[in-house]
Parts: sequence; structure tokens; C-alpha cells
Amino acid sequence: MAQPNPQEVTQLLVDWCDGNQQALERLMPLVMEQLKEQARRYLDRERSNHTLQATALVNEAYLRLVDQSKVRWQNRTHFFAVCAQIMRRILVDHARNRRAQKRGGTAKKLDFDDLSGLLSEKQVDLVALDDALHELAKIDERQARIVELRFFGGLGIEEAAEVVGVSRATANREWAMARAWLQVQMAAD
Repeated sequence: MAQPNPQEVTQLLVDWCDGNQQALERLMPLVMEQLKEQARRYLDRERSNHTLQATALVNEAYLRLVDQSKVRWQNRTHFFAVCAQIMRRILVDHARNRRAQKRGGTAKKLDFDDLSGLLSEKQVDLVALDDALHELAKIDERQARIVELRFFGGLGIEEAAEVVGVSRATANREWAMARAWLQVQMAAD
């Protein structure tokens, strides 16, 4: 399937923000495959018998997305970044609920291969990572956002830089510092 025209997606997002519900109806088919691919990337990092499937994750994200009435969409990258954040919350909530059901059982481990050494271990506890990101956000919100966009959103450094409004060089520095900070935090846990 061909990628949708970014300008068309951005215009539909703007129209949706302006209250045009038909814009949302036209937008979703254009972005659905990319959202499913984003969901599949998340779920590939999850256990093989995960109860959520990519379509269910996208559907849950959609339900939460339509409640985002106060978001002023900047462009398609911003849209996918918000979707990534919503999917992250769904998966973390799911992991927390599963952990609570197991009464202290171990949380699901995620593969960090694609983060080129974010942590020294290849696997990390999703709940622990979420907790560490919350702590990082208290210290440096931009660094936490860049990690979220890169890891959970699957965005490249340029796209993440665009979303947070910094240069590529600044985003690279922030990414490196955040990875180092998370490595220390996650090793301590």
C-alpha cells in the first residue's frame, strides 16, 4: 500500500481539530496501515502469547485518540507521536494489570536491539522503563520525550527532533544523555 500524502494527512488533522468529523472518517483509512505497523512493532517486543493483537491495540488507541479533543495537530509526525504515546500507555497499563494479577510476578521483557545499546542488557522490564521515563521527565522532559518517540514511536532522530522542536544535533545529544541516564537507572533496579 502506498504511503498517504503527508500534506493530505496534515490537512485532515487540521480539519478534524476544527470540528470536522468527516475529516476523521477520511483520515483513519489513510493512516490505519501505519498505525497497525507501529502496533506490530510494539507487540513484537512483547511475549509471544500476549492477549493484545495489533488490530486490538490500534482500536484501543483509536478510542483514546478520539477523546484527545484539545490536541492541536501540527502534522502527521505529531499525530503518530501522540499515537505512539497512547499505545505505550495501553501496553504499560496492560503490563501493570498483568503484574498485579500475578501478585508480584515478573513483568514482560522488551528487546532493545533496535536502540543500539540503550541499556547494557538486551531485555528490559516495560513497567520499570515506564517508571524510569517518568523520573527522567521530572529531570528533563525533552530527553524523556525523545526516548519515548524513538523507542515507543519508532521515529528516527530527525522526526523526533521535529516533534520536540530542536535541531538534529541537539536531539542526538539529548538521546545520548537519556540513554546513559536510563542505563544507570535500569542497572540500579
